[in-house]
Amino acid sequence: MSKILVTGATGFVGREVCRDLHQRGHTITGTTRNKDLAVGPENIPLYHVPEFNNDMDWSPAVAGVDVVVHLAARVHQINDRSPDPLSEYRRVNLDGTKSLALAASAAGVRRLIFLSSIKVNGELTHGEPFSEDDHPDPVDAYGISKWEAEQAIRDIAAKNSIESVILRSPLVYGPYVSGNFAVLARAVIKKRPLPLSAIANSRSLVYVGNLASAISICIDHPNAQGETFLVSDGDDLSTGELVRRMAKAARIKDRLFYCPLWVLHAAGMIAGRRQVIDRITESLEINSDKILRVLSWSPSYSVDEGLRVTMRFFNMIFRR
Repeated sequence: MSKILVTGATGFVGREVCRDLHQRGHTITGTTRNKDLAVGPENIPLYHVPEFNNDMDWSPAVAGVDVVVHLAARVHQINDRSPDPLSEYRRVNLDGTKSLALAASAAGVRRLIFLSSIKVNGELTHGEPFSEDDHPDPVDAYGISKWEAEQAIRDIAAKNSIESVILRSPLVYGPYVSGNFAVLARAVIKKRPLPLSAIANSRSLVYVGNLASAISICIDHPNAQGETFLVSDGDDLSTGELVRRMAKAARIKDRLFYCPLWVLHAAGMIAGRRQVIDRITESLEINSDKILRVLSWSPSYSVDEGLRVTMRFFNMIFRR
């Protein structure tokens, strides 16, 4: 068993990763930005990390650690109001990651596992799913910062003894997820009419439990060293089908109705929500065959099983 540092241990993905690693018998420590927290998921000790940047002293956190799972990041934000979004993303996602990787290498950490994003590949697919062989084509500041962080990690690993593994995920869902998925879950549970039945797109998702198990298998698997893997549930859905399955998981009838796509796009433009409409109407598919083949990994949960757990959680939240 390994001693593992999980950055962002108290976050949505972090708490599930800690739970999975704990069940597998690993010793875990974590980081948090909350100075009032000393203990995290599974009662793990936490290090307070106020900022991710070049000045962060990682040495106490990485001392004696075998593997670092780096989840903490400045996450993608629609309608980011920062005057210089790219600089802000780079400060956290690039500079913070570089300082962590260098400190981990200096401390003798064996392997660094980095959670990246499918946005490194691009924003949309048109009939052909993204794969690890595609040339990266990030569009927004978040995707660019993640791609630059991947390159920095590879460079540091090449010049030092530390191993690297990179995982790119699409939209992650599960209990405690926020953002657009939580908004959609609330609308489904509140039985609000949703004008989404005309959307014939196809999008990949990954349940947080499946992502956690993929991360866990990368801790010790010899074939993971130096690799990049795309991870999904392996069951791509249109937005309308996702709503239907969410409603079925919540044991309620969906309230989908037909609305022409041009009306949705026009409404998005008028409301200043164009990016949101693009995300729910366009396709983003990934091919996750590589991790299945190279690591013999397979999703622990089907989409329907993941949605049942997720919607059970949101039922408790939104039906109060």
